[in-house]
Amino acid sequence: MTVIWSRLSCIVLLNRGQRNISLFSNTTPSNWNKVVSDAEKIVGYPTSFMSLRCLLSDELSNVAMHVRKLVGTKHPLLNTARGFVYDSRNNLQMRGLVVLLMSKAAGPSQHTASDLVPQDMVSGIYPSQRNLAEITELIHTAFLVHRGIVNLKEWTNSDGPLKDMQFGNKMAVLSGDFLLANACTGLAQLNNTKVVELISSAIGDLVQGIYHEMPNSLEDKSLTDDINMVTWEEQRFLSHGALLAKSCQAAMELAKHDKDAQGLAYKYGKHLSLGHKLNSDLQPFVKNSSAGPVTFSLNSAPVVFHRQIVGQERWRYQLQQAKTIGTIDYTKLRSMIKLEEGVTSTMDLCRYHGNKALESIQCFPSSEARSALENIASTVTKF
Repeated sequence: MTVIWSRLSCIVLLNRGQRNISLFSNTTPSNWNKVVSDAEKIVGYPTSFMSLRCLLSDELSNVAMHVRKLVGTKHPLLNTARGFVYDSRNNLQMRGLVVLLMSKAAGPSQHTASDLVPQDMVSGIYPSQRNLAEITELIHTAFLVHRGIVNLKEWTNSDGPLKDMQFGNKMAVLSGDFLLANACTGLAQLNNTKVVELISSAIGDLVQGIYHEMPNSLEDKSLTDDINMVTWEEQRFLSHGALLAKSCQAAMELAKHDKDAQGLAYKYGKHLSLGHKLNSDLQPFVKNSSAGPVTFSLNSAPVVFHRQIVGQERWRYQLQQAKTIGTIDYTKLRSMIKLEEGVTSTMDLCRYHGNKALESIQCFPSSEARSALENIASTVTKF
C-alpha cells in the first residue's frame, strides 16, 4: 500500500498547476465532453483509466520521482505529464476510445476462429481489442513525450535553467522510450503477426510524419516552403492519422473480420484524424478575436490553402508586411488570410473528411457504438 501511495503522490504532484494540454479535441468543450462521456458508457468504462496499469508500474514510479525535480522549471515535459494523467477539459484517451467503439460497432465476425468465442467479450469487445486500445494510447503518448524535447541551441551556457532543460530532455527520452517499450511488449503478446505489422508500420509512419513537420516549425523555413495541400494531407496523415487508422484496422483483424470490414475501419480512422487536424488548424481563424493573443503554424491548412490561392510571391510579401522588428504579428497576418478563401476551403475539406468517415461505417449494424462513432465524426466538423 505504501508503494502505491508513493506512486500516486508522484502523479498528483505532476497534476498540479495549469491544465492546458489538449491531445485530441479542440472543438467546443461542452459538446465534445458529452459525446465522449456517452461513448465511454458504451464501451464499458472510462478510457481515462486505460493506462492505469502502466502508470502504477515500478518503472514509471521511478521516472515520476525524477520528473518531480522539474517542478518549477519551464520544461514542456511537465505539461505533457500533467495532461497524460488528467485534463479537466478534454478526454486524453480518444484514440483508444475510437478503437473500442469500432470493435463494438463491428461486433464478432461471422467467420470467428475457434479461439475467439462471444463469451469472452466484455461489453461486446474482445480482451485483445481492449489491449490494442491501450497499446495505441501508449504509442501516442510516447510520441507526445518525445516531441516535448527542448532545442538546447536556444539556451546558452550562462542560462541558469540550461541544466534543467538538459535533465528534462533526458527524462523525456527515457519516459517516451519506456512507454514505447511497454507498447511493443503488449503488441507482441497479442500473438497476431498482421497486427504487429500494422502497428509497427504506424510507428514508422509517425516517425516519418514528425520528421517532415520538424523543419516547418522554423519561421525561416516557412518563407521558402512551397508545400501544397496534397502534400500537406499526405504528411499530416503520417503524423496524425496513420496510428488511429491502422489501429482500427487491427481491431478488425483481431476479431477475424474480412478485408472489406478492415478497409472500412481504416478509412474511418484516416478521415476522422484528418478532419480533426483540419478542425484544429482552423481554431485560430474562427475563434473570437478578443479571446487573447493569436498564434498559428505557418504550415497549418488555412495558410497552405491561402498560399496556393495568392501565389508564393504575394504570400512572401504579406509575410513581410506582417513582420515587426523581425517578429510576425499573427493578428495582422490572420486578417490578411481571412480576406481570401483559405479558411472556407479548409472548412470544406474538414466537412469532406467528416462525411467520408460517416460513410465508411454505414455498413456496420445500427447500434449505440456506431451512433457514438457518428457523433464523434460529426462533432469534429463543427467549428
